[in-house]
Order: sequence, then C-alpha cells, then structure tokens
Amino acid sequence: MLSQFERNRIADSIRKALLTEQITLLSIGDIQKKNELSAEIKRIETQDSLRKARLVARAQYLKENAATFPVILDRDTLFNIYTKSGASGPEERALRISLRLKNLLDEDFLTLDSLRILESDFTTDIIYKEVVIIGITDLDAMIYGKSRHQLAEDYLLIIKSSIAEAREDQSLVKLLTRIGLVLLIIAGVWFLIRMILKIHTRLELFITSNKDKWLKNLSYKDYTFLTAEQELKLVYFVLKLIKWLLIILSVYLVIPLIFSIFPFTRGWADALFSLIWFPFKGILNSVWDFIPNLFTIIVIVVVMRYFMRFIRYIFTEIEAEKLVISGFHADWAMPTFSIVKFLLYAFMFVLIFPYLPGSDSNIFRGVSVFIGVLFSLGSSSAIANIIAGIVITYMRPFKIGDRIKLGEMTGVVIEKTLLVTRLRTIKHEEITIPNSSVLSGNTINYSTNIKNEGLIIHTTVTIGYDVPWKDMHQALIDAALQTPGIQKLPQPFVLQTSLDDFYVSYQINAYVKDVNNLAGIYSGLHQNIQDICNERNIEIMSPHYRALRDGNTATIPTDKLPEGYEPPSFRVSNK
Repeated sequence: MLSQFERNRIADSIRKALLTEQITLLSIGDIQKKNELSAEIKRIETQDSLRKARLVARAQYLKENAATFPVILDRDTLFNIYTKSGASGPEERALRISLRLKNLLDEDFLTLDSLRILESDFTTDIIYKEVVIIGITDLDAMIYGKSRHQLAEDYLLIIKSSIAEAREDQSLVKLLTRIGLVLLIIAGVWFLIRMILKIHTRLELFITSNKDKWLKNLSYKDYTFLTAEQELKLVYFVLKLIKWLLIILSVYLVIPLIFSIFPFTRGWADALFSLIWFPFKGILNSVWDFIPNLFTIIVIVVVMRYFMRFIRYIFTEIEAEKLVISGFHADWAMPTFSIVKFLLYAFMFVLIFPYLPGSDSNIFRGVSVFIGVLFSLGSSSAIANIIAGIVITYMRPFKIGDRIKLGEMTGVVIEKTLLVTRLRTIKHEEITIPNSSVLSGNTINYSTNIKNEGLIIHTTVTIGYDVPWKDMHQALIDAALQTPGIQKLPQPFVLQTSLDDFYVSYQINAYVKDVNNLAGIYSGLHQNIQDICNERNIEIMSPHYRALRDGNTATIPTDKLPEGYEPPSFRVSNK
C-alpha cells in the first residue's frame, strides 16, 4: 500500500505540475479553461488526501493488531518494532537493533555525540560512525503518526539516554550505593519483624491477664458452644496467624524491593511480585465478571422459590382433602410433591449451571463426568430402592401407623422413605427393610379394613370325638366374647377345619379393631379357651395328646374336677 501510495503521489505531482504550467500559459480571457484546470488540481489533491488517510488508518490497525517485538538494552525495553524492512521481518529487525545497541554499550571509547541521523531516499538512519544502528521507514513513521525525521529524533534521544543510564548503573559508586541500600532494607525488615514479635508477645500477656474479665462461656440454653478456655485458645491462634501473615508479607514485599535495586535482577522482582499479584488480580477480575451472572442466578432462585411455595400449597390442599382430584389419593400428595420438588430443583440447577464460574472449563467438565461415573457405579442399589419407593408410594400397600407383615417381619410402620421402610415390632425392635425387598416380597396389611368390620383373628384347638361339636362351638364363642378387644358384632364364629385320627380341629374366628394389641388379644383368647373348656369338662387334645380312657387321670386341672374324684382303675373282663 505504501509503495502504491508513493507511485500515485509521484504521478499526481507530475500531473499537478503539468496542469499548473497549462494554467500559466492560458490568456487572461480563458477563465472557463482556468477554472476547469484548477478543479482538476483540487480533485487530485483530494484523492491524494483520501489515499493518505486510508494508509494512516491501515498503519494504526497494524499497530493495534500486529505482533510487536521489543528493542531491549540492558533488560529495559526502549521501543517496539511493528514492520519489516526489506527482507528482514520485525522480529529479526528488533534482535539486530538490540545486538547493535549492546555492542555500543560495551564499547570502551563510546562517544554519544557520534550518534547522528542520516537521511536517504527511502529510509532515515541512525548511525554511529559508519555503522547503521536502525533504519526508519515511512511505514515505521506512519504507525506513530510522525515523519521519518521526527521518529528518528525520538529514537536517538531514547538511545542516548538509555546508554548513559546503563553506563551510570555500572559504575562502582552506584554499585556501592545499591549494596548499602540493600543492607539498609534488610536492617529495616529485621527491625520490623522484631517489632511484630514483641507486639505479639505483649498482646498475649495482656489478653491472658484480662481473660477472666473479657472471656465468658458462649452458651445458648443448656448447650455451650465455646468455653472460656477454648475462646482463649482461639484468640491465641488468631494472633499467631496474624503474626506469621505479617512476617511473610513483610519478607515477600522486601524481596522484590531488593531485586529491583540491581538492574540484572529487576526482572526477578517483577516475576516474584506477579506470583501473588496476578492470582489476586485474576480473582478480583473473576468476581467482577461474575456479578452479572450472580444477579441472574439470584433471580432464578427467587422465582423458583416462590413457584415452589405455590406448588407446595396445592399439594397441601390435596393432602388436607380440601382440593379433590379424581383418581388422585390424598396420601399421594406429599410424596408426589417431593418428586416434583426434586425435578424442579434439578431444572433450576440446569438453568443456573451455565452461569457458574468455570462451568465451561475442561476441569469442571472432567470433575462432573468423574462424579457422574462414581454415582452410576456406586448407586445402582440405591437407585433401585428409590424406584421401588416411588412404586410403593403409588401402590399404597400400607401407610404410616399400619401394622403389616413383610416376609418374616411383623410390626407397625413408623417411617416410609424413598430408600427404606422402618417397622417397630411388639418387642420395640426397629427393623429397617430396603424398599427393593419390600417390592419383591409379599405384604400383609392388618390395618386396612379396621375402619369397616375389622380384622379377623383365628386360633385352632383340637378336641376329642367324645365332645359334641355344638358344645365345642358354643364354648369357643363364649371364650372369644369374654376376651377384651374382640368385637361383639359381628359375632365370632367357628370353623371345623379337619377330622384327624384322634381329634377334631376347631378354629375360632373373631373380629378385632385394635391391631396393635394382637399379641395381648391372642393371649387373652387362649386363656379364656382353657378356662371355658376346663369348666365344661372338655379335654383339649392339643398337642397330640393321647390317653387310654380306662385307668388314667383326666387332663382337666384338679381344681376343676368334682369333689372326691378318684382316677378310675382298669376294668378287665374275660369271656
């Protein structure tokens, strides 16, 4: 673009010269021709200005976006190179210029006045004797918005002052001054650390002497969060932490200060200082950048929270049976709300996730995948129990407070969660059963129909054939009616379940509604059966009682036998 601009500028200059000459040759009367030629000259000048403006804009774009390479002298950057010159690229130019300046600095008999500017057709050079230090092109000057000569004067001033300063830094007096300054800084730091230690010791003594007045037990009602002794240890720990933070901070700030004194260690100071400053700067920038996302997250959480309250209100009304939905039972309300709440929270997390800091980083994704794999491998049984818990909820085989039998376990349901079901037995044993086992087995619910007729309990006794069955039926019914907890209506009834070799099996059936006291009811029923049978001279043949009816004492208790009862003897007759 610069070459094309130069060619156009030369052509336009020649064209303007020809037009100007034509204007001077015209007579006074050719006013229209003169105006035409003057307009042509003005058009050429306008085109030249537009081309130059485009070229300057391109140069500025290059300065802002192109890679830059510094010219360095004694670890200090003097200026930057943006463009190439001839066959040399910008990086190579910067390295060559830096090497030439280093050779100048190392020259023992350097005279700064020998550095001068030399103009040529295409470049403006800064030379020392016969050596070209740097050649400045039109594009170099255009990038800075200056002429070649102006930029050369600026560079020359920078080079002279930098070489003079570098030579002064290498002097013996400067070196001794810097060493003395380092010793003074070390002494100051040592004094500062001594003061920190002394202040820390005095603070500990002062707090110890006033601990009874300042420190009291931190309690709420009957619970003590912190005793006075624990508070004193906490104060000592905080003081010690502050002490070491101040010491480390003092040393850390002094080390870059010492490094910055010597030219060859100044880069170390910058690097050491950046180790702490850059992380803090990054944290502050991240926090500042996160603030808009934080407001978005807050809005999502607030909206979801009020929406959750609305959903809870609806399910609470269903549970209280104020709101009736056909086919949806009231005891489904809160379990269904728990599922809906979990889904809503999951949906809220999906909405929030893109706004979390680092959510798009590979580390965050890797951790998420790792957690997902662990959850998948380690929670298969838990997920099976959760699914079983959901199925059980909507199957409604039992509810809290029901007396049920799961396999060999019988008890009252005291807790029902998505993972387990807990029972309490009559012995006050608490049994935890995984929901997957509940779903895969049979469940007997003793409490389902107690609001209607009640639960039918039953027990079986075996009686000899010598007792009329009508008498036995009445005896069992009377025993049941005398038992506390057994309902009078519907009336108990008897079933003859089998006719065995030596006895008849009679099963008494009775209605009860207190299913949580079945053991006591059964015990009372068995007692009454024994008493009634003994009073009515009925022998109970369970379990498998066998006797010869001649010559043996009856199985009835002695206090129930007639007065003067004697066991019969064997009667033997021979024909």
